[in-house]
Amino acid sequence: MRSNLKVPFFAKGATFPLCWLGILIFVSLLFPMHCFGRIYIDINAPAIRKFNIAITDFKNLSRNNEHPELVRDLPGVISNDLDCSGYFTPMDKEAFLEDSDSASTLEDIRFKDWSVIGAELLLKGNYTCIGRNVEVEIKLFDVFWGRQILGKRALGDISSYRHLMHRLGNDVIQTLTGQTGIFLSKLVFVGNGSGHKEVYVCDYDGHNVRQKTSDKSIALLPRWSPHGKKIMYNSYKDGGTLLYMQDVSSGVVKQISARSGLNIGACWSPDGKRVALTLSRKGNPDIFIIDLNGKIIKQVTNHWGIDVSPAFSPDGNKIAFVSNRSGSPQIYLVDLISGTEERLTFEGNYNTSPVWSSLNRIAFVSQDAGHFDIYTMDPNGGRLRRLTEDGGNNEDPCWSPDGRYIIFSSDRKGRYHLYLMNANGLNQRRITFLKGDQTAPSWAP
Repeated sequence: MRSNLKVPFFAKGATFPLCWLGILIFVSLLFPMHCFGRIYIDINAPAIRKFNIAITDFKNLSRNNEHPELVRDLPGVISNDLDCSGYFTPMDKEAFLEDSDSASTLEDIRFKDWSVIGAELLLKGNYTCIGRNVEVEIKLFDVFWGRQILGKRALGDISSYRHLMHRLGNDVIQTLTGQTGIFLSKLVFVGNGSGHKEVYVCDYDGHNVRQKTSDKSIALLPRWSPHGKKIMYNSYKDGGTLLYMQDVSSGVVKQISARSGLNIGACWSPDGKRVALTLSRKGNPDIFIIDLNGKIIKQVTNHWGIDVSPAFSPDGNKIAFVSNRSGSPQIYLVDLISGTEERLTFEGNYNTSPVWSSLNRIAFVSQDAGHFDIYTMDPNGGRLRRLTEDGGNNEDPCWSPDGRYIIFSSDRKGRYHLYLMNANGLNQRRITFLKGDQTAPSWAP
């Protein structure tokens, strides 16, 4: 929703409808005159119209024109960030009527030149290289009102310029939506490009990939802790599907559960003090809750069926899981306080991989016509929505910390790679281009 609402013109002597008076009073209260020109994007609206944003090449203010490549690299990062958000459409530079090196001050910008090509927002920037550091400044303008709505600077190491631009991109999102952006968040996933399944970490957009394990074995299902300091994962490096925990900063690995049978599919509790997983130490796979030393706190399910893939609710009082107790894999819900269980999915004969968002939606995978696709539903099984379709197999959904995006794996291009989409299924895009397959993503806070 734009705050720069156009008020209808009424000719002299025309009747002024009372409804318009009410609207004008409401607008004047909601948007005081000194705030006019601000754009507010209601990210909770059922449908969000994308805003056209023009992002020019940045001006190099360095004394000796150091690092001229940043003229395009810096705006390239923030352009991709804003595009990935799903709220903006970065415009083609070929349409620009104004040179990138032209005026960047409010008084000198020819806003009509930007308005005529359809730009609603204009982002300009400059940078100065000082030794190994770079200082970046951005300015964001509302083209319609010809006003600056954001001005920010960031200073950091030149080699970390992507991090700087992610910070500034988050500032843009904060200004226009009132919400924190996702651009500084991290992902963990399994990759087999080395010939083995190892755990890797990367930025939210697939850049800055780092390998976290070198076990030369099979790693499975890495899951980032709610505080972003530890990663839980399964590995066959010591013989079975054992559960391990790695400290992200130090790299120190601790074995958490090495019971006979399965120790698989760990899911962190919201407070980061417990994990739910499947154990088959008594022969039948059931869901248990253990502490971070591996001690069993509680047996959650006790059924002849196979119970796997636990997912905590945001308040930690419920767990969604998968069971074949009805004859085929379906998603169930167990209340940890009352112990009651109920089935959530009734459509399709293969539903699996539930994950619970911070906004209280459940994403899961369902098989249809021989392919796997991603769906979402309410915790009571209602408001079922299909997010992917006609694009190979789409699996391993994981919510962003704010619950507004989903990362998932898909083989729509042949091999499995990671894809990002908005929570409504729009704006799907591939973010990893590595050798081999990338699967089982988990999003850090």
